[in-house]
Amino acid sequence: MSEISSMLITHTKATIDEMEGAWHGGVDQMLVRLKSHELVEECAVLKTCNRVEVYVVSPKGSKVLFEFAKRMKVSSRIVDFLDHDESIRHLMRVTSGLESMIVGEDQILGQVKELFMMAKKAGAIGKTLDTAFNKSIQVGKRVRSETGINKGSVSIGSAAVELAEENLGGLAGKTVMVIGAGEMGTLVAKALANKNIKVIYVANRTFDKAEALACELNGKAVKYDSMQDFIPVSDVVISATSAPHFILTSEIMCGIMGKEDKELMLVDIGNPRNIESSVGNIQGVTLYNIDDLKSISDANLAKRKEEAKKAKLIIEEEIILLKKQYKRQQADSIISSLYSMVENIREKECGEAINKLKARHTIGDIEREVLDDMTHSFANQILAEPTKILRNAAEHDDERFLDTVAELFKLNGAKGKK
Repeated sequence: MSEISSMLITHTKATIDEMEGAWHGGVDQMLVRLKSHELVEECAVLKTCNRVEVYVVSPKGSKVLFEFAKRMKVSSRIVDFLDHDESIRHLMRVTSGLESMIVGEDQILGQVKELFMMAKKAGAIGKTLDTAFNKSIQVGKRVRSETGINKGSVSIGSAAVELAEENLGGLAGKTVMVIGAGEMGTLVAKALANKNIKVIYVANRTFDKAEALACELNGKAVKYDSMQDFIPVSDVVISATSAPHFILTSEIMCGIMGKEDKELMLVDIGNPRNIESSVGNIQGVTLYNIDDLKSISDANLAKRKEEAKKAKLIIEEEIILLKKQYKRQQADSIISSLYSMVENIREKECGEAINKLKARHTIGDIEREVLDDMTHSFANQILAEPTKILRNAAEHDDERFLDTVAELFKLNGAKGKK
């Protein structure tokens, strides 16, 4: 019997370099290679910066994926192989954000949808994976709707943006400057996306990096030496560099604020600190540092972990519903084939009866309709009780009975997948 099997390489065991090393070609190429395997009936691939996951429907899924991992030269130390039930549970955990580095993050749900549609367009998705992915996407939406798992930032970078939003009553129409285009600066900049910000300025010692990040965000890159000219027109400045010295001192900020009658929010998440602490004493300046944000981040993470418990309960509820759905499909496949077989017999016999009658009498449309309705009624009445019994057998996991019915009526290939 064909079931879902999966192969996982994720951030829980592998480094970014190891995940990149395990990947060969694009998602579309991977799908073509999987589909071409004689034992693979359906397949899908999830690839993000934190995971490479391969799902197949096959009568020998484990064997297929072991061979696949071997060809990819993936170390057994970083790969997990899951059976049908484990694969379904894991996929639901992924869409719910429970398997993400930042618990509850929203981006993964969109990524799963996109990669699922890619596999569907490639003709790699059948009934089994279509049911599993649609259910998992629905579960991801339900978890976010019924729990607070995605509420509150849990990284220092996103916490800085959340703090700015709270203090300014939102960032729509505001001007924000990000100093630093490294890892932390990039996290900050991405957290600013979709906030309807008027302008995002990005300053960095290496101007090419500033331009690349600004381009990604539809912002504006400014030269590092000129950033002081843009601070007066900014509502918020978030500094996230690894410079070993202060890049904004009291002297610099006094010179800037002395010329302006405005309120300015500064957030220093640099390591070491980028902004001299005495800057916070300047009129009109509010300064926050990494210690202020860490408490926000830690509190939000604790809340999300508590919400994750609710998410796990939702997943277990949905797994039960999905199993019932698969069982119904299993019976429906046999029932459909049985009805099709009976319908072919009915049409043939009805046609022969009409031909015999036509040889002796004139047969009109009314007579044909009566014969057609009568034979339809016979067929439906005969199959009504077997239909109930087959569905009941599927609900109670009576695989042997379903196999016997399929064999008895020679419904080869009719039995549905799990």
